[in-house]
Amino acid sequence: METITVYPVGTVESPRKEMTDDYWGDIVSVIHMDSKQYTEEATAGLESFSHLEVVFYMNQVSENRIQTGARHPRNRTDWPKTGIFAQRAKARPNRIGVSRCQLLRVEGLALTVKALDAIHGTPVLDVKPYMKEFGPEGPVRQPEWSTEVMKHYYLKGSKS
Repeated sequence: METITVYPVGTVESPRKEMTDDYWGDIVSVIHMDSKQYTEEATAGLESFSHLEVVFYMNQVSENRIQTGARHPRNRTDWPKTGIFAQRAKARPNRIGVSRCQLLRVEGLALTVKALDAIHGTPVLDVKPYMKEFGPEGPVRQPEWSTEVMKHYYLKGSKS
């Protein structure tokens, strides 16, 4: 396999400092695009979109936690053991995360977003406007355990 070098385009500023699984619904973060690489021209027109797709590198997941085989999602043995590529776990082989979030405002190279599930200091690899035409065609199928995993993921508030 060929080696790929990727450089971050920005960094996440978030009130969340630790990796947690749920309650991302009301988290407001700022993606600070790298002013050494980009000018404000790079974000021109982005304010016309309501949502973004953000690709990021989960740099705070240690290499010794990386999973390559099957595991129980969230270590819940009542859920079936599934391969890492059949999950959206953070301990993935390349530690790449993809999230869709609401774009609240664009101020130069600062993108304020809501419900981005990346913690403070996370390197952002790419930002794309979300377009409904890129959504899936046809019905979406997923196992019941995955619906259970996501039950509280985008809820507003925090665990109490």
